[in-house]
Amino acid sequence: MITLVWLRRDLRLADHAALRAAAEGGVVVPVFVWSPEEDAEWPPGAASRWWLHHSLAALDAQLRTRGSRLILRRGASAAQLLATARECGATQVVWQRRYEPASIARDSAVKSTLRAAGLAAESFAGALLLEPWQVENQSGKPFQVFTPFWRRCLTQIQEPEPLAEPARLDAPQHWPASDSLDSLALMPTIRWDAGLAAEWQPGTAGATARLEQFLESALADYSTARDQPARAGTSRLSPHLHFGEITPRQIWRAVRAHFEHRSQVKAEWRASKYLTEIGWREFAHHLLYHFPHTPLAPLRAEFATFPWAADCAAFGAWQRGRTGVPLVDAGMRELWTTGYMHNRVRMVVASFLVKNLRLPWQDGARWFWDTLVDADLANNTQGWQWTAGCGADAAPYFRIFNPVSQGQRFDASGEYIRRWVPELRGLPGEAIHAPWDAAPKALAAAGVTLGENYPRPIVDLKASRETALAAYQDMRRG
Repeated sequence: MITLVWLRRDLRLADHAALRAAAEGGVVVPVFVWSPEEDAEWPPGAASRWWLHHSLAALDAQLRTRGSRLILRRGASAAQLLATARECGATQVVWQRRYEPASIARDSAVKSTLRAAGLAAESFAGALLLEPWQVENQSGKPFQVFTPFWRRCLTQIQEPEPLAEPARLDAPQHWPASDSLDSLALMPTIRWDAGLAAEWQPGTAGATARLEQFLESALADYSTARDQPARAGTSRLSPHLHFGEITPRQIWRAVRAHFEHRSQVKAEWRASKYLTEIGWREFAHHLLYHFPHTPLAPLRAEFATFPWAADCAAFGAWQRGRTGVPLVDAGMRELWTTGYMHNRVRMVVASFLVKNLRLPWQDGARWFWDTLVDADLANNTQGWQWTAGCGADAAPYFRIFNPVSQGQRFDASGEYIRRWVPELRGLPGEAIHAPWDAAPKALAAAGVTLGENYPRPIVDLKASRETALAAYQDMRRG
């Protein structure tokens, strides 16, 4: 039997249930169909397309070491899968499930089309530890608070060994036609991606290297180091997880093995702060599945009437990292250069946008969607709604991250700011977080002229906080 394995965001060979089933059944033809129109409002952004180009190239190279190859097609998924199946005589199509609203609708339609044409079609789990519909509260409804959600998950998560790569991948006698990778036009036409290439290695080899480095050098201090943006205290596995180059089950097993190797008890590794962050990823997908309107609309309906401002100049300054607020600017410049931003800083820059500038969280979510290499609809939506105070288990609206105190607490020496805002490099640590309050002599010694080589703040932090809180109170009074 010849089986098409329809690959999407599962660009790996190990722990891949659909690929394993196909390999055990006979000949395997791996296929990737580029169909961004089928993602509705959320086709992959520029940074994601860059990552996808390199991840597909890495996967094809890996397949060729096993006598196989990756078939690339462009067009409607159902039509391309049917055409590919006819060209190579496939009788079955298998794939791993996705959980975005548009993907669920598309996959259902594709399955119906394939079966109507006489092909077998089957989907498999693999992107999450638990399927979104498997976790319910005592009333049989979806959770909207993380802690009880994760507590329930921990009672349900099974711990089988991740699936090994298939021992072999039998090739068809005649390969179907394939488009070239370059013809998919995933790479940017204006080459801004040098920073991405310097920072990342897309593909399973890059994912494995990141995981091993994290386990050896950062997991032990993760609970504290994860909040310090100047330190390599996080795993940075999020883009690899998003593109399915590694699975949460592989990470789960690796963390367990790391603790067991050090003779630490099972309860300790299951309660690890890092695995709790994997739980937040599960929670985000749980929310998106049960509340599919949330990428564009607030979960808390009362926020639909919140009086957002409209200020294109302020939004542009935020995008470019030219707000005059050092920690915010550092984060936005890190994002533009590397396609990534430290999670603590993500919360700060998001809070600044939606509370100090009072600009819609949806605008920030779309900018992140286009510029993050780990842009994931579930995580992006949950993060922005959390910061805006309008989502599940959200930060109270009155929790407004002060970028000055956040910088003083988590980047006390200013190392992170100095890296990404070199104009301020000469300022001492006590001045770098709020240069507008620095003594004129300190500014002059550092070569900083506010309003010339570094902008003055585009908004007063204290006054804008008070304005935001007043707007929130007005909304509540209706």
